[in-house]
This record gives sequence, structure tokens and C-alpha cells, in this order.
Amino acid sequence: MEPTSNSVWKHSNKWEEELLLLKSIIDKTELIETTKWGGPVFVYEKKNIIGLGGFKDYFAIWFFNGVFLKDDKKKLINAQEDKTKSLRQWRFTSKEEVNEKEVLDYILEAIENEKQGKIIKPAKKEAIISELLEKEMSQNPALAEAFQKFSPYKQYEFLEYIETAKQEKTKLSRIEKIIPMILENVGLNDKYR
Repeated sequence: MEPTSNSVWKHSNKWEEELLLLKSIIDKTELIETTKWGGPVFVYEKKNIIGLGGFKDYFAIWFFNGVFLKDDKKKLINAQEDKTKSLRQWRFTSKEEVNEKEVLDYILEAIENEKQGKIIKPAKKEAIISELLEKEMSQNPALAEAFQKFSPYKQYEFLEYIETAKQEKTKLSRIEKIIPMILENVGLNDKYR
């Protein structure tokens, strides 16, 4: 999917007119258009409210916190059951399916929900302890000191990387791999950020 010059996601040349129709409805609200992940996202006070996209078989508007919408018309779906907690999509297969009043009602409710602070907070991750890494750090104070300089999130990434290995020899080889990174103050996933 490539963003077009009009900043709408689309699959090949499909759905351009339909997405511009949805955009014209959104433009009647107080939302501000930005581009994120290569497509249009509409925000209220820098908080993501809705996005637009065209796909192979449908075009859609998605609500980042759609789980809180009343959905009286039963229009919203969870595109990834068991994975997606709050995002909901409203899919269309033709321009004729777009009822401006209904779409606007859903958008205004989503904005109101944001104003009320309705969000799903991410679940706290359980602490991970790596006895093997702790043993290594007890023998190498410079390593322990360098590890403490990382944010809790980055420490968690290292620990998770080690402890998701099933065999002890794999855990040990992962520790050998990350020791130089820790000493050089390089996070496990820094190259992807």
C-alpha cells in the first residue's frame, strides 16, 4: 500500500474516491490529519483517534480506541481477535455503504471518548529474572554497572531475550552475545529504533 499524493492509503488504484469521501466527513470534525505508518491518521490533541485505508477487498476507517464505542449499528469488527485489544475497523465495499451521518456519529463519539480519557492501559509485564546473567554480573562488576544504566524497558528486553531460550546452552550463547552490547551501552533492539 502506497500513500497517494492526497495522503490516503490505498491498494493499487482502488478506493481513492471512496477514501476521499470518508476524509471529507472527517474534515467536518475537530480532528487534525497527520501521516503515520505511511498513511493518514487523524488526531485530537496528538492522540490517535482514527485512520483510513484501502485494501484489496475493502476500504476502512479504524478507531484506535473503538472498543469503547457503543456500536449501536453493529458496524465495527476486531480485525485480529485475541491480539487487538482496542482497535476496531468499519469496513466498506462500496461508496453507497457510507452513511455520512452514521460515520460522523461514530467519529464524534470517538472524540468524546478521548476527551474523557477512555483508553486501555497496557498490561504490566511480569518481571523476568535471569540467574545466569546475574551470575555473570556478580563476576563482572563493570557489566552489572553498565546494565543498571539501561532503562527498565531495555533491561527487560535483554532478560526476555535470554530467558525465552529453552536450553541452557542457548541462554549462555545469548549472554555471550549481549555482554559486549551491554558494555558498549547498546540496547538489544537499538538498531531497529
